[in-house]
Amino acid sequence: MLRRRAGRAPIANINVTPLVDVMLVLLIIFMVTSPMLTQGVDVDLPETTSTPVKQAKEPLTVTINRDGQVALEDHVVEVGGLGAKVVAIFAAREDERREVLLRADRTVPYGVVAQVMASLQEAGVDHLGMMTRPLETR
Repeated sequence: MLRRRAGRAPIANINVTPLVDVMLVLLIIFMVTSPMLTQGVDVDLPETTSTPVKQAKEPLTVTINRDGQVALEDHVVEVGGLGAKVVAIFAAREDERREVLLRADRTVPYGVVAQVMASLQEAGVDHLGMMTRPLETR
């Protein structure tokens, strides 16, 4: 039979300090990287005094960056193929309201914006909104 030594009891507690250290490092990493995930395409939005509009469902987002590249939900597309992709996305959704938000850099020529808007209208978009930044009060 096995005997225990009378002088030593087994250690029953676990050192959790390394676990806490790792969890804090992971928390800091997620806090630093999460703001980077929301900004897909870098644009400089124009400023307005209007208040943001509350939405029931998330609308599609079309972005035009300062180089004139068009992105549908952070995926770069050609202007000619934009309408077909929008039609396909709305066909897959069960939402009756065809709503698109347009984010265009303030330096993009109006002709490019008008071309994208015409392509969206041909795709059957019912509601088109323009995204802006609020004016900074001084």
